[in-house]
Amino acid sequence: MNATARERFDHWRELIGRTRASEVASAHADDFRAEMRRLELGPVTLLRTSFPSARFWRTERMARRSDAGVHHLTLLLDGDMALSRDTRHPTEAFAPGDLHLLDGSDPFDLRAFASPASAPSSAPDRAERRVEAVGVDFPTALLPIPPQRLRTVRGRGFSGREGTGALLADFLVGLDRQAALLGPAEAPRLGTVVVDLIAAWLARELDTETALPDDTRRRALVENVHAFIRRNLHDPELTPAAIAAAHHISVSYLHRLFTQHSEGETVAAWIRRRRLERAHRDLADPALRTLPVHAVAARCGIPGPSDFSRAFRTAYGLPPGEYRRLALAGGTDG
Repeated sequence: MNATARERFDHWRELIGRTRASEVASAHADDFRAEMRRLELGPVTLLRTSFPSARFWRTERMARRSDAGVHHLTLLLDGDMALSRDTRHPTEAFAPGDLHLLDGSDPFDLRAFASPASAPSSAPDRAERRVEAVGVDFPTALLPIPPQRLRTVRGRGFSGREGTGALLADFLVGLDRQAALLGPAEAPRLGTVVVDLIAAWLARELDTETALPDDTRRRALVENVHAFIRRNLHDPELTPAAIAAAHHISVSYLHRLFTQHSEGETVAAWIRRRRLERAHRDLADPALRTLPVHAVAARCGIPGPSDFSRAFRTAYGLPPGEYRRLALAGGTDG
């Protein structure tokens, strides 16, 4: 192994070891190329990793020295994983879209296999294949669920493709994508939201939702509403009444939630801002350059061209057509 490759592998192993104490080995260590982004959200850490096939393990001896006050959540995005804990637990297999939780003091043996489908046909077979994952490390004390209740879910695979698991998975992926744009003041609040969503997901799996504190359930509900709105921005009939009905709450309660958890922004204002942000992005997209401006507005849920033009100019200082011309010519960064 040359010095450069050894340094890359050792550095990556050291980064993982800061919150996930374990031994690491890889058949690709002699040409190791991996990526990691760490996002500190107060006491919560978000990890975005991309790496070739590898093995991670923590022995019983290491587990006794590890931090029992931390839990590790992993969302697998690409590749496959196989987790063995001890002889009392069967080996669990994880596919893309699966979530699993481990205690910071659990012994384990985790094998991660890069997906062959991720390698371009013209690329060297092993150099381009990657395991892709998002992880969350958080203090157990932040979770409003008794630690003993978590024993039945630790080490098991759960779907992040439906229900509360999908809401959690989408939030983690979106948070990673927006990491570079987040200000330091936002970090602790977002860390709280992450833990609330984890708590809501676990409570659903444990059938203990009613035991969650009211604040946790309210914050999780707000994020659920936000996700619903984002999925339905194209619908011009997306109104507070429709949103409230979809979540089985009253319109007045929906307005109170937004007043408390969206910095005073009303439901209608939040929808309008998200629609304009999506139109702003679409107008600058070269792949949509042949789509008329009014059609861009309509696909964002704003069917009135004059209303859209006026709102866009107020938000961004330019008419939408002029902004598009400059953006596609490289004359503005929005």
